[in-house]
Amino acid sequence: MALSDSSVPEPDVDDLKAADAQDLHRAVREEGEEELDRPVSSLFFSALAAGMAIASSLIAEGALHAALPDTPWRSIIVSLGYPIGFLVVILGRMQLFTESTITAMLPLVTRPSGWALRRTMRLWIVVLGANLLGTAIAGLAIATGLLGGAELRTAMIEVSLAITELSAWATFVNAVPAGFMIAILAWSLPNAREQAFLVIGAITYVVAIGGFSHSVVGSVEAWLLLFSDRTEIVQTIGLILPAILGNLLGGAGLFALLAHAQVRGEMNGRDES
Repeated sequence: MALSDSSVPEPDVDDLKAADAQDLHRAVREEGEEELDRPVSSLFFSALAAGMAIASSLIAEGALHAALPDTPWRSIIVSLGYPIGFLVVILGRMQLFTESTITAMLPLVTRPSGWALRRTMRLWIVVLGANLLGTAIAGLAIATGLLGGAELRTAMIEVSLAITELSAWATFVNAVPAGFMIAILAWSLPNAREQAFLVIGAITYVVAIGGFSHSVVGSVEAWLLLFSDRTEIVQTIGLILPAILGNLLGGAGLFALLAHAQVRGEMNGRDES
């Protein structure tokens, strides 16, 4: 009978376990604390790049839309392009407003203070403003023909027109689950780094096929319609603002508070310090 090789160390059981809720809370919270400490200039340029890069979702959807026949199942295939922008932005470690709703919120609810509140508001204002500026630049580039050809531009406009079918209230309601799911994405990634591509792709694909409203991707569509003379500025604001508020409620107002509540009673002094 062969003897086992005692020189080979046995794996640590803890290394084989998935992180529990407290570990995830700590990982996301520490990431949020790092974001709160970043200089405004770093946040701004990272978020600006994210706003421009997220347009790759609309580009991919437009390309698929142009290549497929007008059938009942076309939207299911077109939605496969939606995760592309999120993969670029999240794996590229760029600042995305909807992802920061939970990362910035956890430090605030864990140790409430005036400093944390001011830093959280600073982060959201800078990141959201830069995201919207980036999406406006991308939308203008598409509308003026600087990005993509005429056929692709027409397809992207057709894809974007779907957001005009919703009222402001419907957009707000549709944005709540989108904010909730993107917060789930940020919460899940520390436990799935090796599967990040699949996790990001799966969750954002569900956002797409569910027709949920994402404020940053939706703003690319809204700006494109504005710069293509399909909408007016007031209507554009009416398309973007309700999505922002709904995403904020779903991400920071619901998921972040629930994520904190599930571990609050178990957090020890070491976690609080």
